[in-house]
Amino acid sequence: MAKKGKRFVKIYSQGLAPSIEIWVDKTTGVNYLFRSDGYAGGLSPLLDKDGKPVITPQSELEEL
Repeated sequence: MAKKGKRFVKIYSQGLAPSIEIWVDKTTGVNYLFRSDGYAGGLSPLLDKDGKPVITPQSELEEL
């Protein structure tokens, strides 16, 4: 279980404006893609080539 207040952790960042980030939910392992440009932004589950959510294994979550 994730520590209180530390459920999401940013594992990747590219660019400033616009920017792309990947966030991981430490409770579920689901990866999310966040894209922002100016005052606009969007969040979506990160999907693999089969259209399934990318999930970080529990063993890797403990290192985050």
